[in-house]
Amino acid sequence: MPIFLAVNGITETYPVRPPGSRLSMVEPVVGTERDGQHSPPLDHSALTAQTAYQQQSAQQPHPRPAVLAQDLMKAPVLSLPSDSTLLDAWVLMSHKGFHHIPITSLHGTLVGMVSHRDLLRHVPELVTAGDSRQASARRLAEIMTSRVISSTPITEIREVARVMLDEQIHAVPVLDHARRLVGMLSTQDLLQGIANHGPLELWT
Repeated sequence: MPIFLAVNGITETYPVRPPGSRLSMVEPVVGTERDGQHSPPLDHSALTAQTAYQQQSAQQPHPRPAVLAQDLMKAPVLSLPSDSTLLDAWVLMSHKGFHHIPITSLHGTLVGMVSHRDLLRHVPELVTAGDSRQASARRLAEIMTSRVISSTPITEIREVARVMLDEQIHAVPVLDHARRLVGMLSTQDLLQGIANHGPLELWT
């Protein structure tokens, strides 16, 4: 399933790089020419082994089980409406230990994201002086990031990880088929997934 990019409510499919294809090593077949010379004939046991190898190489590899977004995402997700204040977001982050909060419209549609860094960039007084006057007057709609990358619950986690690396983002909201917020994926969730969902082959 794809990754989605929404900018000011307009949604399109995010272009995801396909994983690199692996090169396959194939042994020369008996009787074929290599560098202008014929390969030497093989004895019966070597011929049997080579035939078995070629048959195995020709078979399609068994599909590996994929770790999906729904396997690692945190749910349910707390969000704030866009008319909430910066102070509302700061209090929620401080009490819950969040670093990212999805921002929704009055109709519940995801319209943006606000990070811990966004708050400190716009109201550094929250930490340095504990002054909340400016933070209580400004709305999240003024500072939120309206360019939001999201995934579906059944998007492979490898695709999510690639996009997070390419875009240098640390959290991706997970939306259902109706574009409703159903979960959140962070870099910490990915690390926990690597630790708990081995083998690492699933992540390559």
